[in-house]
This record gives sequence, structure tokens and C-alpha cells, in this order.
Amino acid sequence: MSLQDSIMTALKAAMKSKDTLALTALRSVKSAILLAQTESGSNGSMSEADEVKLLQKLVKQRRDSAEIFTQQNRPDLAAPEMSEADIISKFLPEMLSEEAVEKAVLSAIQKLGAEGMKDMGKVMGSLSKELAGKTDGKTISTLVKKHLMS
Repeated sequence: MSLQDSIMTALKAAMKSKDTLALTALRSVKSAILLAQTESGSNGSMSEADEVKLLQKLVKQRRDSAEIFTQQNRPDLAAPEMSEADIISKFLPEMLSEEAVEKAVLSAIQKLGAEGMKDMGKVMGSLSKELAGKTDGKTISTLVKKHLMS
């Protein structure tokens, strides 16, 4: 079942159960997918990697908004954002643990012969392709910096 089919199934279930929070989150995902498919230069379909990137972007937007609302002492606005992020993240593939990402980072550093911060771009480029959709760029970046500085 494609992501779009999964979203539609979940959307119908949310409508039947009158879950307004899930409806809002799922409608925004459906809208984002439709916008991406109808952009100029697209062929009307999305690859699985593009779908994962889109979902990660939507989750990150909601978590960032929730963080800002929390800093501004607005838990009434932060809670729905976090709930929507949780609903959308259910459609993402299983993320790698930090230990697994760290192993990949160490392997890439060794394979590429990286020797310091000057080689960070090379390592990040390699890992970004290898771990796309399995972890976020911030985690990769933090671990690469940690190991290249030591």
C-alpha cells in the first residue's frame, strides 16, 4: 500500500471516529503530497524517498512550532502541534537508533579516510545518501562533528 493510500485510509478512519486532531494532521499531509505532485517539473508521482522527506519535513515543522510555543509559555498551542507530529510520524519508516547511526558514522569516516573538520562535507554527503529517511540530518551532523574533532 502506498503512502497516499495509507493516508487516505487513516483519514477515513479519523472522519468516522470524529478525531479532529488526526483529521487536521492527515489533511495537511494529503495537501502537501498533492502540492508536491503538481509542482512544475514533477511528473505527477513521488518516489518513496521523496514521500519520506516530505513527512520528515512536516514533522520537523510541527516540532519546531511546538518548541517555540513552549518557549513563549503557550502549552495550549504546543500540545496540538506535538500531537500532530506524533500522528504524522506514524507513517515514517522505523528510525535507526543513535548507536546504529554512530556505527555508520565511524564506518564512513574510516572508509573515506576523513581526518578532521575539513572533511566533514565529504562524510556528511556520503552519510546523507546512505541514511536518507532512516535518521535526521541533525543527528548525523552532531555525531560526525563529535568524531572528527576527537
